[in-house]
Amino acid sequence: MNTPVFEWFFLWSAATVGCMSILIKQVEWSGTPVDVFISGNRIKTIGGCSSQRAEIVLDGRNKAILPTFHNAHNHAAMAYMRSYADDIELHAWLTDHIWPFESKVTKQDVYDGARLACLEMIKSGTTFFNDMYWFWHSTARAVDEMGMRAALAAVFIDFNDPAKAQEQIEQNQKLFGDRKQYSDRVMYQLGPHAIYTVSEKSLRWCKEFAAEHGLMIHTHLSETEKEVADCVAKHGMRPPAYLDSIGFLGPNVTAAHCVHLDQSEMELLAARGVKALHCPTSNMKLSSGKFRFTDAQKAGMQIAIGTDGCASNNCLDMGAEIKIAALLEKHFTGDPTALPAEAAWYAGTRACAEFFGLNSGIIEEGALADCMLVDLNNERLVPGYNLIADMVYSADSSCIDTVICNGKILMQNRHVPGEEEIIAKGRALREKLRR
Repeated sequence: MNTPVFEWFFLWSAATVGCMSILIKQVEWSGTPVDVFISGNRIKTIGGCSSQRAEIVLDGRNKAILPTFHNAHNHAAMAYMRSYADDIELHAWLTDHIWPFESKVTKQDVYDGARLACLEMIKSGTTFFNDMYWFWHSTARAVDEMGMRAALAAVFIDFNDPAKAQEQIEQNQKLFGDRKQYSDRVMYQLGPHAIYTVSEKSLRWCKEFAAEHGLMIHTHLSETEKEVADCVAKHGMRPPAYLDSIGFLGPNVTAAHCVHLDQSEMELLAARGVKALHCPTSNMKLSSGKFRFTDAQKAGMQIAIGTDGCASNNCLDMGAEIKIAALLEKHFTGDPTALPAEAAWYAGTRACAEFFGLNSGIIEEGALADCMLVDLNNERLVPGYNLIADMVYSADSSCIDTVICNGKILMQNRHVPGEEEIIAKGRALREKLRR
């Protein structure tokens, strides 16, 4: 029997405090109707499990099961800045608009903004995001409560001020100790913002602290021509070479944008194992430059797709982002075979999961139960020649019916529990912060 809608919220609430089991009956997987059994936070069985008893039974008929999206670069709480400061050059956008605005923001604002972002991501099929923002605890609390996964970094900026650097170091040391307050779905990492906002001494400290504790590092790299020119003027070398000269680069580094790289720099980053985070919409909106996906792949770089924050996108819809990435690469290269649908889909799902050692972004037995059910009766998925091509080039979030993360239902029938209150808080933020 299918779980009635009025009951599933109770079961979802119960699932937040204990393991549940879910049986999805006759859902399409790789073109074939199968039963999928989820036990705890893992996909236990695919096929041959119709007799399994489960606390929740979902009707999978006319639906397909797919991995959820993994957003490789985000500033989630900036959902409260959606459409606030548009059509402005990057450095002026940051210094004249974004940072002054953020100086008014409180930890409660970040919590409310992060919940709004989580809601948008869940409703568009994302269950993991790689984040960097102020008030680390506020985003961590929002992620934990909303049932998602995230790798969270506090923004580390010192502007070459030794006192500020020491303050940032102490803050990150404390946050590292505080991380155990949250579930294992919340990952702590370091977030040195960029080479033009963080001193060499602090960059070295981040690398050493991360190495000592097995942490990832999230940063921005070669995002604008000005960043590159300023680095050459100051250090006599371009950003990747500078970071390499201080021992910063390594396989635990995820670098956002990477739009101003020459071939030798791509090869250097590939050799060091640095992960590139491609944000096509943000790059276009801020006219930052173009990321050469095909060339980076040929150089051996590992690449995942992210949205960036709402202030520079202005949405967190990963389905839209992978479509834009695929189309842009074809446009830039003049090659219609560049970044085909399957490769774009991988860059928006499995690639980022692998960066963070997560067995997700894939539907298979033993994988984390992070999945979505898409409605095959949605007009955007008809007639249905190739589901992945449909998801990349045709689908939008209206095609996504159900989202599950860590074996818990976060959305069913396109409804997320508490979404009305989250939206109301988002509107209240506008009224508060515009004053």
